[in-house]
Amino acid sequence: MHSNLTNHIKKFITLTEADEQLINSAVVVKVIKKKAFLLQPDHVCKELYFVSQGCLRLYFINKKLNQQTTLFAIENWWMTDFDSLDSGRPSSYYMQAVENTEVISINKNKLEELFEAVPKLERYFRIVQQRAFGATQNRIKFIYGMSDEERYRHFSSLFPAFMQRVPQYMLASYLGFTPQFLSKIRAKKI
Repeated sequence: MHSNLTNHIKKFITLTEADEQLINSAVVVKVIKKKAFLLQPDHVCKELYFVSQGCLRLYFINKKLNQQTTLFAIENWWMTDFDSLDSGRPSSYYMQAVENTEVISINKNKLEELFEAVPKLERYFRIVQQRAFGATQNRIKFIYGMSDEERYRHFSSLFPAFMQRVPQYMLASYLGFTPQFLSKIRAKKI
């Protein structure tokens, strides 16, 4: 049974035992080794991933040929390339395991079937996606409204345990500055 996922769902909606069985029969558990990819550019994203254990990141290669991390997902968070998943067009993103990671994946077609069989699941996904969109809006506000150091201090106060899990260069990329700048902030030289 995939209790991490169903327990998370039950925080937002009520599930019957039959609902849980349907969900469990539609998902697949995958173990992803550190640095392995779930998605690479030019491939169509066909699944959503719920992180049961570990950490994923979503990134692209920018014009300066640097990795630009746009999203992290840790335990009980979802990750996918929604644009590719929805449109069927190839992705421009990499989705990579930051550490050894266990995900519970669901294929887009299976998810649509689940929405028919368990309509209240759409409410769950709406709530989760609204919260994720709100977090993205706040991140954009922080990028444009805070200095690099303020952004680092704010993020580290919100997610102190996460700061220890992610390599410095990935964190710097996510926060919008160089690893060298992050080193200076951490050394309190700025």
